[in-house]
Amino acid sequence: MWAFERVFYQFYPLGLTGAPYENDGVLTHNILKVKDWIPHLKKLGIGAVYFSPIFESDTHGYNTRDYKKIDTRLGTNADFAEVCSALHDADIKIVIDGVFNHVGRGFWAFRDVQEKKWDSPYRDWFHLSFDGNSNYNDGFWYEGWEGNFDLVKLNLQNPDVRGHLLDCVRSWIDEYDIDGLRLDVAYMVDRGFLSELRGTCDGIKQDFFLVGEMLHGDYKVIMNEGMCHSVTNYECYKGIHSALNSGNLFEIVHSLKRQFGPEEWTLYKGAHMFSFVDNHDVSRIASILNKKEHIALAYGIAFGMPGIPIVYYGSEWGITGDKKDGDPGLRPAIDEPQWNELTDKVANMAAAFSSSRALQYGDFSAPVLENLHCIMERRCGDDRMLIAINCEDNDWTAHMDFGAGRAHELVSGTEVDFGGGLSVPGNTVMFLQPY
Repeated sequence: MWAFERVFYQFYPLGLTGAPYENDGVLTHNILKVKDWIPHLKKLGIGAVYFSPIFESDTHGYNTRDYKKIDTRLGTNADFAEVCSALHDADIKIVIDGVFNHVGRGFWAFRDVQEKKWDSPYRDWFHLSFDGNSNYNDGFWYEGWEGNFDLVKLNLQNPDVRGHLLDCVRSWIDEYDIDGLRLDVAYMVDRGFLSELRGTCDGIKQDFFLVGEMLHGDYKVIMNEGMCHSVTNYECYKGIHSALNSGNLFEIVHSLKRQFGPEEWTLYKGAHMFSFVDNHDVSRIASILNKKEHIALAYGIAFGMPGIPIVYYGSEWGITGDKKDGDPGLRPAIDEPQWNELTDKVANMAAAFSSSRALQYGDFSAPVLENLHCIMERRCGDDRMLIAINCEDNDWTAHMDFGAGRAHELVSGTEVDFGGGLSVPGNTVMFLQPY
């Protein structure tokens, strides 16, 4: 599938464009700014863009009002179609957020229930009871997502709800020619709906990609032939920065062996999960790591491990953002992209991934592993990639059977001689392609 061979980039459009948090109803055409980022995306080696919520919502995008209308604060449907066309012209695939577990209080069907109560034909679209009352004094109780009552949980066992959502997906494919969906809180979305969604999308567009948000548990419950092609690899997200901060690479490599190692009991061998160092819900990697020199190493693990690398806008040049300061700080407005030494390294890793079958499909092993050093190895047929990581300030010399005597080092663009061992400078990641 195309998604397994491309590097993704995540935009949070409402934040990127500086939209007001509350939907003020004022039409702007700010989504068109994404077109100005296309040269940056191409230079960075991006093959697919994932857009966080873009449809009309109450505030942050995940409290949808209308699944068929681009958020007024971003522009019109025609504006987004123009953006999608420009991205496709640049050979960049498009994935958008599918927020199907819940809607906002401003959702048109919920508003109808607020007005008509029992007489609303949409009362069974939600999990509600007229024997109680809500925190908003609606005259009925309803279930919110994990206790958040601005997010009204949909009844996905209702055929009319499912039919409406699937009709919206069809319209997105028809109107914007999207190539996939990222499914919000997929871990709690009705499994029957996920199966129906997969079947519907498979029938409309070949290789339509579904990636589900998973935090913990067995990823295979929704990552399988009948539901999602991929999920978010939160286990390894946490392991990456924790291992670097604690000076204990055993932590992340243990998780990678558990998920992708050669043993029969390996959990997800052959799977392609989203590999990320940060996103719109968590602190920026530059704000988590104790040493800024380790940011490139974090990306090296994400690009070198089995999975689909995804970069969150701005983090490729090291912007900061701390979750404790609130979500808006994680989703800043940025007038134009920047470029620095870190961006160069991320771009080179992206180029390595895009050209390497070993990184896209290869098996995983770690022939060298110490607290502050490791070498990860990926193989697919004759293609081979070694990812060497040195977390300490001092140079490190690795000794192993490297096979070929020389290699292309793809992050720095240099040639490396293995004779007498591999010398890895302090706080450095190397992508080595032996020849």
